[in-house]
Amino acid sequence: MSNKAVHYVTRSASAAAGSLGTAAVAAAGAVAAAAVAASIVLSPVPNASARMEGVHLDLQRAVELNQITSEQAARFEAKLAGRILGEA
Repeated sequence: MSNKAVHYVTRSASAAAGSLGTAAVAAAGAVAAAAVAASIVLSPVPNASARMEGVHLDLQRAVELNQITSEQAARFEAKLAGRILGEA
């Protein structure tokens, strides 16, 4: 086999191995994403009071960070309470 042919075969084999490695990484990523999605779907839904407690803590943190005013937080919390508690 000529030197040029050996070089071509070697490069082709390397490229094929690289594409197989990429496919394996993509497949592993898809499996991981499916596992995360399944854990979200199968996780228990928190009750309305637990959800409202989380909303309150998040809004309180936003006020402390000066991202929103306390008045905005109170209005938004009341709006979400109507939606969340209305579903319960």
